[in-house]
Amino acid sequence: MDWVSILGFLAGGLTTLAFVPQVVKVWRTRSTADISLLTFLALCVGIVLWLVYGFLIGDLPLLIANGVTLFLAVNILVFKIRYK
Repeated sequence: MDWVSILGFLAGGLTTLAFVPQVVKVWRTRSTADISLLTFLALCVGIVLWLVYGFLIGDLPLLIANGVTLFLAVNILVFKIRYK
């Protein structure tokens, strides 16, 4: 593995982990009042586009990071819709 891939995994890991505290907080409190539905819809669409891009260029760090990030962002989106 080259240094560029390592950098990609580190960047993707850190930006993905940034969503974990929000998912945990929403799950525990069942409150999404301060979360913007439009923002998370746009974020999820953007992440899907990053996944397509990552697939087309064959970038594993990009695919893994955005796959996990999409999972976390969709969880927040589902909570936002469910606990309005």
